[in-house]
Amino acid sequence: MKLGIITSHDAAGIERVRHYGLDYAEFDVNGDDITYLTNDAAVASILEAMKKNDVAMSAVGRWGRNRLNADGSVNEKEFSQEKELIDLCITLGCPVYISGMNYVKDISYFSNISAAIAYFQALIEYAAGKVKICTYNCDWNSYVNTPKAWELIHGHLPELGIKFDPSHTINGGRDYLREAVEWSSRFYHVHIKGTINVAGVHVDDPPAGLDMINWSAFLSILRHSKYDGVLSFEPHSETWQGELGEKGLEYSIRYIKKLTFAE
Repeated sequence: MKLGIITSHDAAGIERVRHYGLDYAEFDVNGDDITYLTNDAAVASILEAMKKNDVAMSAVGRWGRNRLNADGSVNEKEFSQEKELIDLCITLGCPVYISGMNYVKDISYFSNISAAIAYFQALIEYAAGKVKICTYNCDWNSYVNTPKAWELIHGHLPELGIKFDPSHTINGGRDYLREAVEWSSRFYHVHIKGTINVAGVHVDDPPAGLDMINWSAFLSILRHSKYDGVLSFEPHSETWQGELGEKGLEYSIRYIKKLTFAE
């Protein structure tokens, strides 16, 4: 399996990927202004760094945004920015774009589902087969993160994939191995992030291999479903910071490399 990491959106971020002995970068672009990344000079610098360090892009994602307005209509500014990021994916040779969908409380569930289907369909049509579109299974301003929504939205859109992170399923009180068995054929991208929950209470997100996730079983399920995307490391702990965080990340990389026979 291919290994990468979420990194900063610049040449230094690309160099960081190579520093850790990984091959793929992921950019998560969540702010209001994306011009710092999509301007010609920034794109040229990133492309140069990718070539110099022999690093490829695995995914570009955008979390936490209001894709729909309060009345259920499309947020045209957000939609335009998503198209810009899909264009960026094409320029950088990135195969996956990750999106989500906020829930609008003043319209019905049926109307929310219908609006989400129309929105994702528009992204898929814009990408025109050059980039695969998927949703994230995090609940950060998105309800399209559980099988309930997947059955309706992804069931209607066979081209729409899923960015899967087992920690989110655990934190949501669900069975991550079951979701992987049932939905891994739709996984376009996977995050490697540990988690610890005790008696239903989230404690921390330590490095993978120092947490409660059965990574060997999870990766075996991915192999069974012939997953061929990237496993992207996501350091995400308030405890594991600084020198400790570096040691933890390096441990996780060695651990996952061993499980994937990458070393």
